[in-house]
Amino acid sequence: MQGIAFTLGGVDELTFARILRDVTRDAAFARPLAVQAQEPRPGQEARLTLIFAPGERTRAVAAMQRLKTVLLRHGVQVDSVRVPGEG
Repeated sequence: MQGIAFTLGGVDELTFARILRDVTRDAAFARPLAVQAQEPRPGQEARLTLIFAPGERTRAVAAMQRLKTVLLRHGVQVDSVRVPGEG
């Protein structure tokens, strides 16, 4: 399994909960993809990771684009995105 990790700087708990609600209701993130969430904590930024099997890379990249749209809707800046296999 691989994952595309998003670090979300400055996201509060309420905004993070709203983002998770939108993601869990969106078919773009349905199986065989999975979403791993780490809520914001003092000294630790929120993080979302799209988990996928290597054969699902195309679908995962499409879901990544959809996640960017969801985040923009909530006014969230993505501090970093880490895609496996890319520099």
